[in-house]
Amino acid sequence: MIASLYKSENGTIAEYDRIFSSSQEEVWDVLTNNEKLKLWMHHLEITNLGKGGHIKFHFHDGSGNVEDITITDFEEGRVLAFEWGNDIVRFAIQPKNKGTQLIMKQIISEITNHTPKDLAGWHVCLLHFSDVVNKQFIHYPENEWEKWYEKYKEQVEKIMS
Repeated sequence: MIASLYKSENGTIAEYDRIFSSSQEEVWDVLTNNEKLKLWMHHLEITNLGKGGHIKFHFHDGSGNVEDITITDFEEGRVLAFEWGNDIVRFAIQPKNKGTQLIMKQIISEITNHTPKDLAGWHVCLLHFSDVVNKQFIHYPENEWEKWYEKYKEQVEKIMS
């Protein structure tokens, strides 16, 4: 389930679509509960959940550096969007059949050589997210993102041509 890439008036959109048999509440909890958040995106820590609130990005590189990220959109149980460098990352949750649909969009302001790495990184994070929601923890190799990087590199090249 590779992300779709398409152009919009706001830049390029990378859209990841995931369906879960779990309830909206369970999916939202994995997205916003710091104990579960660290299982799929260990760099993030929500410090003030709400529009205008904050998320801390811990670099975990031994430097102790932390970046403050602003939450740009929020609807309890449905929407969480935040700054991601010059981009915006937006998670939306809605009912789908007897389960829940999670749509994650990254609104990319400028395509760079690093963009395919970011997209592959989000892809792997969402693999871990799915594991947490489904309560089955698969051990992915540390270089799992490299396999996805090649696929996203091809996609980025297509959209740029």
